[in-house]
Amino acid sequence: MAKLYERIADDLRQRIRAGELAPGDRLPAETALAEQYGRSLPTTRQALALLQAEGLIEKKHGLGNFVRQARKLVQRTNQRHQWEKDRARSPLQDRQKTGATEHDTGLVLDDLVFTAEYREVVAFGEWAEAFRVAAGTVLLERIFRTRYRAETAPFNLTHSYLVRDMIAGNPDLLDATREPWPGGTQNQLYTVGIEIDRVVERITARPPTAEETEELELPPGTSVLVLRKTSYDIAGRVVDIADVTLPGDRTEMTFTTQLERW
Repeated sequence: MAKLYERIADDLRQRIRAGELAPGDRLPAETALAEQYGRSLPTTRQALALLQAEGLIEKKHGLGNFVRQARKLVQRTNQRHQWEKDRARSPLQDRQKTGATEHDTGLVLDDLVFTAEYREVVAFGEWAEAFRVAAGTVLLERIFRTRYRAETAPFNLTHSYLVRDMIAGNPDLLDATREPWPGGTQNQLYTVGIEIDRVVERITARPPTAEETEELELPPGTSVLVLRKTSYDIAGRVVDIADVTLPGDRTEMTFTTQLERW
């Protein structure tokens, strides 16, 4: 049998999903809700806490509880990698029209705010082993953030790593001010003669850190998806490793596997 606070939450949830309470609407005061449902204030607050944990409402300090505005959904598929490779050798004017984020969200370039930070790090332990390079090899770490202009949180937190000497033949690839790069990483690697052969993605889920919760503006109880993307060239070398932290409340991942016919 549903508990008292769950019944309140269920009624409010149905009203939100039916559109009776629209995104941005303020809910009645907690005392008014308690009176409306004939329940105690602690029970009403339990119901609101449940809806907040589900990401349906948000509490604004000093203002009250509001129906949460659904954030722009990111639909990421494994077919995006072939899409990126197909355009890696396209003319500049074609590559400038759209990018991977636009591909995944349906937005256009003017909808987005993008930042990039580059720094050099040294590969030891796990990283030297992952890249199959000697300890002490210099890597270029690239930190990317992209957000929808109408929102304040980025779509994900991305850290990408390249072997510096592997790309140094094109000095532009070491310059963060060149970002966002038309055609993305696959085009960047193409400019130094590297062709991607395969991409391996490993995905796990976990609770977010405090820093991730703040930067991604996650509602309470929301998990993050952690994606490790490893790109190999046609010679079998690891040429790019990207760690991407994706918010669980706005990320949809679809994997299509084409099977050989009998």
